[in-house]
Amino acid sequence: MNTSLAIVTAGVVPVGEVMPLLTEHITEQQITHISLLGRLTREEALEDYGAAPGEETVLALLRDGELVQLSLTKVELALQGMIELLDNQDYDVILVLGNGRYTRLSARNAMLLVPDRLIPPLVASIVEGHQVGILLPTPELLSFQQKKWRELGNSPLYTPAASLSDDSALVGAGRELVQRGADVLVLDSLGFHQHHRDLLQRALDVPVLLSHMLLARLTSELLV
Repeated sequence: MNTSLAIVTAGVVPVGEVMPLLTEHITEQQITHISLLGRLTREEALEDYGAAPGEETVLALLRDGELVQLSLTKVELALQGMIELLDNQDYDVILVLGNGRYTRLSARNAMLLVPDRLIPPLVASIVEGHQVGILLPTPELLSFQQKKWRELGNSPLYTPAASLSDDSALVGAGRELVQRGADVLVLDSLGFHQHHRDLLQRALDVPVLLSHMLLARLTSELLV
């Protein structure tokens, strides 16, 4: 079987870290990455996908490294259009990467993997009975995360400003969660890398789950 994979993202997503897992069974030439907003400026993104007052939003990273808050409905409709295009090109697996409560994405032929559908139940099954602490790199993600993790048995603890660039500050944020009772930590942002996971696990001696790596491992099992 000559499996092909398409990675679909709303904003700019560093896919390099997940590539080693995805290329265990297929080559990079069999992987296509398409970003909805990757080439847009903030002004262009807001013009095309800006949210009306009171509308549910999604955060996306732009090419300038800044986050922008956009209409969830508009972004989801655009992503669905991209998925349909890829589905018609006979990709076997389509992987959506990024944070967003996408409930209406679908594919007719390809296996479609959406983080918000897979990661919460997977983590819930892994950590059953344990107290989860979730580290976030920015407070803007907090309300989305609180909705995402509602199915956990114990309501998770959060620290909403964990540093991506200062290792000691990151460890301090993780230690705060452990002191508050967390015995499993979750890094649920594409800004976190394997380095952050390993650092926290060594420093705090608790299990640390990196959600997009869990998703990449699931995806790799389909690439044969």
